[in-house]
Amino acid sequence: MKTILETSDLKKSYKVGKLEVPVLRGLSMRVEEGEFVAIMGPSGCGKSTLLHLLGGLLSPTSGSILIDGEDLAKVSDARRTDIRRRKIGFVFQRFNLFPTLSAEGNLKLAEKIHTGNGSRNSDRRREVLRLLKLENKMHHKPLELSGGEQQRVALARAIVNSPAIILADEPTGNLDSENSQVVLDMFKELNEKFNQTIIMITHNPEAAAVCTRTINMRDGHIV
Repeated sequence: MKTILETSDLKKSYKVGKLEVPVLRGLSMRVEEGEFVAIMGPSGCGKSTLLHLLGGLLSPTSGSILIDGEDLAKVSDARRTDIRRRKIGFVFQRFNLFPTLSAEGNLKLAEKIHTGNGSRNSDRRREVLRLLKLENKMHHKPLELSGGEQQRVALARAIVNSPAIILADEPTGNLDSENSQVVLDMFKELNEKFNQTIIMITHNPEAAAVCTRTINMRDGHIV
């Protein structure tokens, strides 16, 4: 199998006054193409920091982050942004949809950011919305959708540009148990049918159970 993501001796510290507070303490991990990986651990163990580093939203203090062979820690800010734009899809706990845009409009915006002009074929958007059972909601704005539907739109936005990796930060954290299961089933289908690589942070053992592998963290380390 092809290694799509690899970190080596990854460290991240924050300065608080004159103190330097370590969050990640030399973390090394590898994810193969097509894996569905859960990252679990207690609050404050560094899970969200790790996800932000993997997505190029933060820079490490030291160590390497290889995404499809390119080291995010060594490239310029502009190149890191380009890698993030082309190869990574994000799904957040709070959905982060644009409230004035319809479901399809949110996907169009993601395409525009990805391509620079938004000139994608509408067939791809419809295919994604149909896959996530949103085809009859494509013209609805977020406030006209349930929480589960909003999270599915967020997932559709993440996959519409066919990213190498989806990074999901507590994607069921704001959902009830029924909608959580629907969203998890969608993730599982994307992974199994389309070989989509997914890395998901979760506190929920039931969510982690749908993944193909679980990585446990504690105090900035993998345990």
